[in-house]
Amino acid sequence: MVEEQKAETPEPVLNVVSTSPHAHSGASVQRIMLDVVIALMPALAAAVWFFGWDALRLTLSCVIACVAIEALCRKAMGRDLGIGDLSAVVTGILLAFNLPPALPTWMAVVGCVFAVAIAKQLFGGIGYNPFNPALIGRVALLISFPVAMTKWSEWTIPSPIGIDALSTATPLGLAKTNVMSAGTLPYHFDGGTMLQLLMGDQNGCIGEVSALALFIGGAYMLWRKVISWHTPGCYLGTVAAFSCILWIVNPEKNLPPHFHLLAGGLMLGAIFMATDMVTSPVTRKGMMVFGVGCGVLTMVIRRWGGYPEGVSFAILLMNSITPLINRATAPRVFGHQRKNKEKAS
Repeated sequence: MVEEQKAETPEPVLNVVSTSPHAHSGASVQRIMLDVVIALMPALAAAVWFFGWDALRLTLSCVIACVAIEALCRKAMGRDLGIGDLSAVVTGILLAFNLPPALPTWMAVVGCVFAVAIAKQLFGGIGYNPFNPALIGRVALLISFPVAMTKWSEWTIPSPIGIDALSTATPLGLAKTNVMSAGTLPYHFDGGTMLQLLMGDQNGCIGEVSALALFIGGAYMLWRKVISWHTPGCYLGTVAAFSCILWIVNPEKNLPPHFHLLAGGLMLGAIFMATDMVTSPVTRKGMMVFGVGCGVLTMVIRRWGGYPEGVSFAILLMNSITPLINRATAPRVFGHQRKNKEKAS
């Protein structure tokens, strides 16, 4: 009888309570990185169209080198290889996009060593690196091999009345050199020049020349919710406002805002570099502060610095204060009052 009662007694339902989060969005590092790779494909197609074999050579070399270096570093540290998350692939593509088309392959591999072994794995791997690995690789190459990193092919300078000359400099470099030496701009920026910069028919690093292709990739990442508009929007908006003020004050020595938005690596940096989830702020207010800071630093370097381009240095400088931005913009914990209110009470 006792055994029958025990058999009829239902077992108690146990609720298992675990730490948050209790729901998973389904996103993973691998899926996010795959979306970034897909978003970079239009720019890669444009690079191959304008630069041919060199663009494909550098991209494949950097991807293979970054994956191999990450696997070797992880194995040397006694950890799993970790190459399945595709983060090394993204680093390789972004580093290649920041290189001139004629750069030798072995120099690109040296940049991969700086990007993966030093800027990423030395700090513990993905999620722990304070600086964007691809930008560290680019800056290391720029400092180590300045001649090779600033060697460009011939580029046609358009004007309203036809072709004026051929240049071996980027549009930003040509403008800065002429302003510093002659005190005037080297060419007139008209609608034809704007279309040329938008499509990518200009000198520059292989992945930064086509603003339209980069914009398409950015739209895809926004649609996939890989990034938000806060950082790139504030970055581009700050550059536009800053350059507009300079242009209004002195149009003879300063180019209009649409030139600064389309020339150089601004689109690549604002959409794919400044939005790196590891090295940029996590709060929306922090993202906006980060974007504004990158925009101001970029324009200060472009206008008064020693380099015609300021995107890489601007993002790396803002990477260094990302922890401070996160702390200053952290939301109030539910149930806690702000410090000033506590002091007042």
